[in-house]
Amino acid sequence: MNTRAYSIDATDIAAEWARVGENNMDAFDASRVLKMDTLELPELGPGDVKIRLLAFSLEHNLDHAVLADTVNIAELRGGKIYPGNSAVGEVIEVGDGVSRFSKGDIVVTHCLGDADKWGYPTRIWAYDKPDSIGWYSEEAVVGDWQILPAPIDCGLSLWEIAALPLRAPTAYLLWRRGHDIFRVKVDREKVARLNVMGFGGGVSELFLMLAHHEGHRAFLCSGSPERRAALEEQGIETIDQKKFNRFASKEDVKAFNAEVKSRTGGVGMHVVCDMLRGPVFPAGIAALSRCGVNVSAGWQLSKKINYDSAAMSVKQLTIDHTHYDTIVGCEASTELYGSVFRPAIHKEVYDFADLPRALKEMHDNIQTGIPIVRVAKDLPASVAGIA
Repeated sequence: MNTRAYSIDATDIAAEWARVGENNMDAFDASRVLKMDTLELPELGPGDVKIRLLAFSLEHNLDHAVLADTVNIAELRGGKIYPGNSAVGEVIEVGDGVSRFSKGDIVVTHCLGDADKWGYPTRIWAYDKPDSIGWYSEEAVVGDWQILPAPIDCGLSLWEIAALPLRAPTAYLLWRRGHDIFRVKVDREKVARLNVMGFGGGVSELFLMLAHHEGHRAFLCSGSPERRAALEEQGIETIDQKKFNRFASKEDVKAFNAEVKSRTGGVGMHVVCDMLRGPVFPAGIAALSRCGVNVSAGWQLSKKINYDSAAMSVKQLTIDHTHYDTIVGCEASTELYGSVFRPAIHKEVYDFADLPRALKEMHDNIQTGIPIVRVAKDLPASVAGIA
């Protein structure tokens, strides 16, 4: 059986770069690369589940795949990939060996592809996992291990739930690591309430919701007034990133550091969540307190970073690289939907046909929150009331 699904072809990436010029990323039009395609679904195996996609969120790995800015993942995957690793779906058929799910269940996906012996991913589904097919499609066949029950009674809308399957486990892992690494160095009895900062983005926002929920002082640094307002409603303090010219110069970083120190009584941030590269990295390092931790799961803009290791040694700073969580972590983070995680989503819920435009608007950084795409025109009765 065939289904409509989006794909990224390496030849289209090359053509778009040829059109705009190698160093002209601002002119690159992602909507000319991400294209509607037809996908033949595999036969349903004993341990498989067939789902009808209801909605999904856009992830920045889609932008990386289209741009081929870090690696050309479409080329490495044989010339073409079918992306999409964060979705909500309805089970419409199950294999003979499946007992965890039944027809009509509402589920969320996770994107772990291959795991190491501790359960952490070495490959991500629908990205660098060989032969993996993603879920930016109308229907899909997945292994029953790739989905989790959706907490449809958590108090969130269907679109808010769709924002979380990739971002929530990532934030959950980032917060545990950042917090616990700091606690290796400084006991709770010495500093009970931490200063925690994240730079604007869906994962950072959820990271800050966790910190705030646990009683710490949380700060969002973002250039988006809509995203700042959404988090201020949840009790999270904000800093306008544009006030510091997105840290274009050393003077901007110095002014930002002065602002952070004034807001924290001269202490700085005990834990910072950023993408460990690009313009926010020097600002995040400068803002750290003594014994501070900078934690990230991102790789936007570059795969290389530089820093003054001697100065960081004197301040006892830690840089921690993480990726996606384990399946157990994914399950645990799903329990926090609604009670802790209340994502800010973009004001427009895009139609399935408008995914290329949504990607371009994400690339252009003009969205007011996490972008959501509605796939199914008719929704199951079980979720129609939360749409």
